[in-house]
Amino acid sequence: MKSAILITYEKEDAINEAKGLCDAADYEIVHTIKQKFLKRPKYGISGGILERLQEISEKLRPDVIIFDEILKPSQNYNLASILHREVLDRETLILEIFESRASSSESKMQVKLAQLRYEMARAKEKVRLSSMGEQPGFMGIGKFEVDVYYNDIKHRMQTIRSKLEKAGKQRELHRQGRKRMGFKTISLAGYTSAGKTTLFNKMTGETRTQSEELFTTLSTTTRRVNINREPFLISDTVGFISKLPAYMIDAFKSTLEELGYTDVVIVVIDISDSIFDLKKKFASCMRTLSELGIEKEKMIYALNKSDLIKNEELNEKIKILNLVENKKWINVSAKNGKNINELKELIGNIVPSNNSSKFKKENWE
Repeated sequence: MKSAILITYEKEDAINEAKGLCDAADYEIVHTIKQKFLKRPKYGISGGILERLQEISEKLRPDVIIFDEILKPSQNYNLASILHREVLDRETLILEIFESRASSSESKMQVKLAQLRYEMARAKEKVRLSSMGEQPGFMGIGKFEVDVYYNDIKHRMQTIRSKLEKAGKQRELHRQGRKRMGFKTISLAGYTSAGKTTLFNKMTGETRTQSEELFTTLSTTTRRVNINREPFLISDTVGFISKLPAYMIDAFKSTLEELGYTDVVIVVIDISDSIFDLKKKFASCMRTLSELGIEKEKMIYALNKSDLIKNEELNEKIKILNLVENKKWINVSAKNGKNINELKELIGNIVPSNNSSKFKKENWE
């Protein structure tokens, strides 16, 4: 495990999420610097904090400095020049986690596409700095080499996109096949580590890897589950997170597009979270689902980990999320199986019955 100094915001939710990301990327935090503002022009932090960071860095000698914000190439370069340490910003850290978690060929391609998009944005900045005559040989790359590098990135992105397009067409054929056979579909969505995979396992009898770590799931897995004696297909998807850049969501579009074609989207919410975290995560999920064009009519809300709180707190949080008038929620515990059958009943009540269809059960496992 590598050691790291973490620079993050001073709010508790930001600290917890940043620490969760570091843990998921296998970094041990040896010191944390908390700041109200991380977007100063030259270094992201003030000169005074930088001096303090330099002293701590020389004393603790961490492998990396992790900066819990998006850094411009010039800011990263300025920090690394003074600290003589590798500096990872929030995006690089998330991409490292994605890379370590990707298991299927499609998720590996999606991660590679996101990494190239990240690099491309920085290559443009390098070209701009070179053309303005600023910092000649920025990061050791001359203007001609940067142009070659930029074009190489574009070419590799096009290659990956065409492969993902083929995978998308294959996915479309699978969808058409399911539709012809009369299968109804369910997708799980929600903030990362809300318990989606645990719920998936409980509903299907699967034993997929489940963890408190962020981004355990990057590949969509589909399994069969019977509801009201009818076969449904249920899919687990990548978890959302706050401040996840649009290009990362775009890279996983072929996985996330399943949400748009499904009959029901179960939005899994960790109802045991603090009120502040709960509101922030719920808003982040709903914003991402909206960006993906998912209709609210399709959504059911599974208030997971309800076994960890009392009924009074549960009722208060239901009010805070404005779900009192909404009849499409249920409090569950994916861990001990509480209300899993009731969740299935709720799905069965919302999705029209299709008993007249002839299902070729032997084709689906």
